[in-house]
Amino acid sequence: MTKNKAFLPLLILFIVFITKGNAQRNEHFPKNEFRGVWIATVVNIDWPKKSTDSVAKQKADYLKILDTYQKLNYNAVIVQIRSVGDAFYPSDLAPWSRFLTGKEGKAPTPYYDTLEWMINEAHQRGFEFHAWLNPYRATFDLNKAQLSPNHDIFKHPEWMITYGGKMYYNPALPEVQNHLALVVEEVVQKYDIDAIHFDDYFYPYKIKGEAFNDSESYKKYGNGLNLEDWRRNNVTTFVKNIHSVIKNHKPWVQFGISPFGVWRNKSVDPKGSDTQSGQTNYDDLYADPILWMQNKWIDYLLPQLYWSIDHKTASYAKLLKWWSENTNGVNLYMGNGTYKIKADSDKKWNNIHEIPNQIDLTRSYPNVQGNAFFSAKCFVDTHRDVTQLLQSNQYKYPAIPLPVPNSKHIVIDTPLVNKIEIDSVNCTFTLPIPLNTKIRYVVVYGAKRDSKINIQEASQIIKKYFVDPKATIINFSIPLSDIDKNKAFALTFIDFYGNESKETIIDLPKED
Repeated sequence: MTKNKAFLPLLILFIVFITKGNAQRNEHFPKNEFRGVWIATVVNIDWPKKSTDSVAKQKADYLKILDTYQKLNYNAVIVQIRSVGDAFYPSDLAPWSRFLTGKEGKAPTPYYDTLEWMINEAHQRGFEFHAWLNPYRATFDLNKAQLSPNHDIFKHPEWMITYGGKMYYNPALPEVQNHLALVVEEVVQKYDIDAIHFDDYFYPYKIKGEAFNDSESYKKYGNGLNLEDWRRNNVTTFVKNIHSVIKNHKPWVQFGISPFGVWRNKSVDPKGSDTQSGQTNYDDLYADPILWMQNKWIDYLLPQLYWSIDHKTASYAKLLKWWSENTNGVNLYMGNGTYKIKADSDKKWNNIHEIPNQIDLTRSYPNVQGNAFFSAKCFVDTHRDVTQLLQSNQYKYPAIPLPVPNSKHIVIDTPLVNKIEIDSVNCTFTLPIPLNTKIRYVVVYGAKRDSKINIQEASQIIKKYFVDPKATIINFSIPLSDIDKNKAFALTFIDFYGNESKETIIDLPKED
């Protein structure tokens, strides 16, 4: 008896060690999960590889990113389309980006609407397209010679504040807020995006010994608030207005923000996290994600937890738990720092299981619904040992992103198959456009021989087929190589809000 009592704790400890150290043992495959990747364009971090690349090379490299992450069963791309007062699309509100064409204000040659093309290619592969904008950063340095005469630096110098070797739009000015709202509105109206995405750049990260010179604006607009509350109110007003702009035009388009990973330290606020972060959202960037969630001004929050699970001052595990306990009415995802793999002073990033273990830990919290990873180049022809782990384990099967949280509803229409044609290569389905529902995708499920269809099983997802909003009929083909492994099929619709219909079971014509 005494011997058994001593053995039991050791056995439990061993099981916990094995579970934590070997992410491949995880057998949980959620059917609904956000799996995003940031594609950074500023200073050509991810794409284009060089600003002087030809259009043909640009396109090939972008498609390589999409194809890489499609094979890894990701389902969303977060693409930076405005980083420093510029644009990756034709606009009267901002010049073409020099990171795209080598010269700011110069259009691509041969010409193409880069954003429209990127969205279409992403949708064709089943990705959500989140249009990522940096609203307040106006330049990446102080070299005005490389800017277009149409840049806001020259058109509206009174809007700008110089800080830390860069220039920023003054968040306090109503005319700045109105202008930036027009920038967002243009993208929402012109393009078939799934979300508008902001990252962590609100007021700039503080630099010791340098002040952000907004004193004149504070005198004019301070309205009795202290400086810190006034700055936070400027950001809050902006976030609230952007939410209204988006929803007034396309209520299905999500508004997501990816703030710095620490709201406040517990040492400053008992409601804060058990961290010792040098800077925080609330106190230094003047951003209050907790308030945004409480007021439903955003659809998802994606805190950037770019630390290892057991980091001493900002633990991924502790912050994940904190955010899960402080979420409120929005979809909550975690941001993970794949750029640190085998490239950080924290040697825990040398462990190829760090990212898989972070995904497993994230999945242990029911109210955290996925992850996004910075940045795209980290898994394109690199870190194949990590990607192999993901392909074999955590991301073995596809997943479908979550619906817009405040727009969940029953999809009235279900797929109706008009015709099934089988040739030597494909099985082709033809369906009518449903009468009552705007459809984004058709999802095909397949059960293996002698198994029943269960659309809650991620392993049964074969593919998502994009439905062109202008189409008058739905037509898609499944390769026979997929059909040979399956006996029963089912189809569902996913609407523009991400809601899924009931399934329609399909029996293929039997061979004679």
